[in-house]
Amino acid sequence: MTGRPLAGAAFWGQPGLLDLLALLNRDGEEARVVGGAVRNALLGQEVSDVDIATTALPEVVSARARAAGLKAVPTGIAHGTVTVVAGEHAFEVTTLREDTETDGRRAVVRFGRSWTHDAERRDFTINALYATAEGEVIDLVDGRADLARRRVRFIGDADARIREDYLRVLRLFRFHAFYGEGAVDGEALGAAVRARAGLLGLSRERVRAELLKLLLAPRAAPTLAVMSDCGLIQPLLAGLADAGLFARLVAAEARHGVPPDAVRRLAALALRGPDDAERLREKLRLSNAEARRLAAVFPPLPGPADAAAARRLIYQAEAETALDRALLGEARWGFDAAAVVATTRNWIPPRLPVKAEDLMARGLKGPALGKALERVEQSWIKADFPESPAQIHALVAQALGA
Repeated sequence: MTGRPLAGAAFWGQPGLLDLLALLNRDGEEARVVGGAVRNALLGQEVSDVDIATTALPEVVSARARAAGLKAVPTGIAHGTVTVVAGEHAFEVTTLREDTETDGRRAVVRFGRSWTHDAERRDFTINALYATAEGEVIDLVDGRADLARRRVRFIGDADARIREDYLRVLRLFRFHAFYGEGAVDGEALGAAVRARAGLLGLSRERVRAELLKLLLAPRAAPTLAVMSDCGLIQPLLAGLADAGLFARLVAAEARHGVPPDAVRRLAALALRGPDDAERLREKLRLSNAEARRLAAVFPPLPGPADAAAARRLIYQAEAETALDRALLGEARWGFDAAAVVATTRNWIPPRLPVKAEDLMARGLKGPALGKALERVEQSWIKADFPESPAQIHALVAQALGA
């Protein structure tokens, strides 16, 4: 089934794309753009990556690319994928294939030449759309109809698709949160619930990647609520999930014009105390920096703050942590984060204008020097970071009892 041309879509203008398609579309071989680029272009959304499917075997793709002076990297050669760099853009070129063996985590593939078989082995109908080099849309699984209805539907039998790779449970909800509207497809949801135990066998790295993407989706809040109600999110976190707090944090971000942030949103969803940061680090293979940031959100700000209080918080906790604590405080207790949000945007924390050398000149040394410098800093913070030499001199004298 064909559709309207996409030749006018912006992604066709990526340098090197049309030349690469022409390189692959000869000597009996064919190449088409596939998946997300076609889907997003039909929706009028931004296209970031352009993937290509081809009848040509990986060694043919590599040979043609190199003969044309292009860089070809066998990034996923076992599954038929060669990354070709053309026009300073990297394009993943994958040979048509069928899955011959699956164990719920990985597949053994066989290369083929059937576009129908290639489409039918993919996960969702909206991800199995192709576009020819002329921009003509090829739809072999009724993906355009589902795209028009904003429905994320498995290709073929939903249970069978999930058994091939249990990560598709998470992908179902991620794609629904990005592209779906209304309720999750009933057949897909039922299959996801039946496959719940299979999630525990997935690698933590794969779960982390999918979950953090899901947290940033436009409809993440209602989607996570469905997952929580079905018991699909708790096993991934090894703890309780608070979909309500997550939704309130998303609303607070929107009220203040703060861009979505996956780590902050994870804190709303899964943290109930600082010790939970270590649990999530282990369960999701978070980086040390991400785990430290989660631990630093406690305690969320419980009450109102003016600009001076916001400056003190930002100086002591850094802007990112201050913003996390303020927004989570608003989500949890209704605290107005406006002062903190505004201050993170228009105030750069100054450096303490008093150095150890200044106090050493007054005869201080050893432990007494460190304690005196700390008293000076606390007085300076309490006075709202004065800059004039006279005020600073007075603060030093007061801190030293002079």
